[in-house]
Amino acid sequence: MDQRPSIIVTGASTGIGAYCARALKAEGWRVFASVRREEDRTSLDAEGIETFLMDYTDAASIHALADAVLERTGGRLDALYNNGAYGQPGAVEDLTTDVLRLQFETNFFGWHELTRRIIPVMRGQGKGRIVNCSSILGLVPYKWRGAYNASKYALEGLTITMRMELDGSGIHVSLIEPGPIRSDFMANALKAAEANIDLENTVHRVEYQRQLKRLRGELAGAKGKLGPEAVHAALRHALTSASPKPHYVLTKPAKNGVLLKRLLPSGLFYKILGKLG
Repeated sequence: MDQRPSIIVTGASTGIGAYCARALKAEGWRVFASVRREEDRTSLDAEGIETFLMDYTDAASIHALADAVLERTGGRLDALYNNGAYGQPGAVEDLTTDVLRLQFETNFFGWHELTRRIIPVMRGQGKGRIVNCSSILGLVPYKWRGAYNASKYALEGLTITMRMELDGSGIHVSLIEPGPIRSDFMANALKAAEANIDLENTVHRVEYQRQLKRLRGELAGAKGKLGPEAVHAALRHALTSASPKPHYVLTKPAKNGVLLKRLLPSGLFYKILGKLG
């Protein structure tokens, strides 16, 4: 019987998820990593990370992942790290309901489906760790990111409520809230904007041109951004500390945003944020 602590890491194709899966494996965890494409499994499998195809928008694939992992572990699991997500840019008025719904299916409802599948397992063993990778945009909103903001605000509320409800069960729940991190997030956001927003026939056409230029500029470099190792450090604490924090706010911009939200009158705070978009 494998005695290593076990964890599911979702969204491990690239970026934060891939880094954390590899780092946890090096630290002695038995890592079960989900990816969305078959080709993303090769390098992870070669490193001894057990991979599975899973899509948060497909409930059948979520249950198949959980069943396969639990079969391999004998029905036990020490930790779950929900990480896979994407950001849908666009003014709120330009978001169709279907586009908004897909953002929530991927960033919120799918996470809930997987988490509910795992909680009874952790209850039965009397312990477990659930860590959700949120965002500073779940605490401080940003213009032109309404769909993503909303999905992360929803995640924040659900996760903290779950933390309170699981108090005393032996299951610890935490949120990681990064600001800018080097990853493929911006590249995927650019694809989502071009695929789902009518960029030419909108009152925000000029603004979108500016925003897309900015997004493309961010793809060229990662100046001022922390690497995924910052997220891994927070995740490690959430997984191993006797008293894991409810919130792990990462990066200086994120911490500054939270501080200003506490100190400034709301009208002034949102006016300042509006100028940053």
